[in-house]
Amino acid sequence: MKKRRFDAEGWLGCALKSALAAVLLVCTLLPLASGVANAPDTLRLREGGQWEWDFLLPVKTQILDNQQVISSTDERLGVRLTAQEEGNASLQFSFMGVPMRTIEVSVEPRKVLIPGGHSIGVAIRTKGVLVVGMSDLGGAVKSPARQAGVKAGDWIEAVNGQAVTDSEQLSQLVNDQSGDILLTVSRNGEQRQVTLTSETDVRDGVRRLGVWVRDSTAGVGTLSFYDPESGNFGALGHPITDVDTGQQLTVGQGEILKSQVVHITPGEKGQPGELMGSFLDQAESWGSVDKNTQVGIYGTCSQPIENPLFPNGVEMLSSDEVRQGAAQILTTLEGDEICAYDCEITKISHQRDQTERNMVVRITDEELLQKTGGIVQGMSGSPILQDGKLAGAVTHVLVNDPTMGYGIFIENMLEAAG
Repeated sequence: MKKRRFDAEGWLGCALKSALAAVLLVCTLLPLASGVANAPDTLRLREGGQWEWDFLLPVKTQILDNQQVISSTDERLGVRLTAQEEGNASLQFSFMGVPMRTIEVSVEPRKVLIPGGHSIGVAIRTKGVLVVGMSDLGGAVKSPARQAGVKAGDWIEAVNGQAVTDSEQLSQLVNDQSGDILLTVSRNGEQRQVTLTSETDVRDGVRRLGVWVRDSTAGVGTLSFYDPESGNFGALGHPITDVDTGQQLTVGQGEILKSQVVHITPGEKGQPGELMGSFLDQAESWGSVDKNTQVGIYGTCSQPIENPLFPNGVEMLSSDEVRQGAAQILTTLEGDEICAYDCEITKISHQRDQTERNMVVRITDEELLQKTGGIVQGMSGSPILQDGKLAGAVTHVLVNDPTMGYGIFIENMLEAAG
């Protein structure tokens, strides 16, 4: 019978590999099993702010550097973090002495803003003109623009290299040109050149492209905040889009104006309500609109804006500090009087691709429900306050339940404002 020689080195190597694999497995599974894996990679807090996180295992934390920036308190199955002063620090999580994960913490100074709630008129002239439809000309002449590939939703930015400022100028440039015309057209952010020839409309003898265009819009919304330090403002919390094409409008010139609420159409299930405002008669400008973004409109105020409910302003909350629970919204329902109404933040989302739908808000105030049925058009931009601090702004109403709507973190609006 042949004897086998015991290979000590081979056995030791296998044992070490198995042990290493086990350690790697533990290191991989520990963050998942403990709940640490769900903590954010980076955390932004304001001075004095707190962040709490619950774990599934008794996790310990250690501040690796700049211990004066933050302090942490370990509880049995959680941690409470307090921001002490401006700066950056690293926080390490461990279980039974085994490091699991490190996150970066940034502490920023508390910013004080004047909360909005003011009803505002918004008037915008676009940069270029927006094509909203096509039109054949008289005498069965087909639309030259349609035949050249122009579509509704395109922006006509220039004619033969000359920038287009409004629809009247576009008509003049086209009518003065009898030969080929070179249009600079933007579609989905991409610029292209289109060559075509205008045709004479036999009904009035005017040369046309065969397009319907829009160069301006106006409406009513709510101011979200005024920054006394920079003079900037933010409003609406969502973009201004064209009613026919759904295109986000580009801003050539724009302004916000003082407005008064003159009528309310209450919202019902399946039918959003509306605040009707009057501002063109008074035409008192409060500032210029510089940007129309996915998360609201922004610009510079021509005069300081005050809120009589908070004359000294309020501190803002970072997105990590906003929590589910009681809150208030500020809005105007009659004339120019700003009032506070009770609501509840029922859900919070920190997904970066949901920048204008960070929270779900439910109206609980009986007076507001009686007057409007909940959230209505024109209330977009109404500030959301929690614990007396500015948390965000209302952006949309849920059509099937007007007592509820979406809100955006004020932090996201400040980032968009620059």
